Amino acid sequence: MRIPFEIAFKNVEPTAAMERLIRERVDRLMRYSRDIIACRIAVEAPHKSASGEAVGHRVRIEVSVPGDELVVSRDRDFPEEEFSPYNAIRKAFGAMESQLKTYAGRQRRGRHPRSGPPHAVVTKLFEEEGYGFLEAADGREIYFHENSVVNDHFDELELGEEVRFEASEGNKGPQASTVAKIGRHGHRYLT
Repeated sequence: MRIPFEIAFKNVEPTAAMERLIRERVDRLMRYSRDIIACRIAVEAPHKSASGEAVGHRVRIEVSVPGDELVVSRDRDFPEEEFSPYNAIRKAFGAMESQLKTYAGRQRRGRHPRSGPPHAVVTKLFEEEGYGFLEAADGREIYFHENSVVNDHFDELELGEEVRFEASEGNKGPQASTVAKIGRHGHRYLT
């Protein structure tokens, strides 16, 4: 499927090579997302020298995707390599490809939620007896024994501390078979 697109030139004399470059780069955008609805490209030379020659080129690309509009605009100072409209076009399309990669990644994450060990908060500790309880994000109370705490850190656990856990069904309800502290030094609290 071809992406419908529009090209506009302002203060720039369009050439067949320039239009061919833009068409090729628009076609390449489909590699990054099949959700593209439309694409608009504007190439202009906003600055002219005293002799009337273009001193820099501005390229603006707008890509419509479901629920969003991605925009790249090369509006900054014009480095020497952007005196060429071809380089400005390549750089702008490179930036748009990066945005489309990010957009596609967000779409994939939205469809396929990450799965990993669930998190919980330590709500009760019975240090003398060697067990405690966690409250999972879904509100369940989950028993754990000191032997299920990774690296024998049971005595370092504190009330309110966030942990990761693996649950299994025990004789008297859910119990954590593995409990691991979260954070660089094991201290991260939920509020």
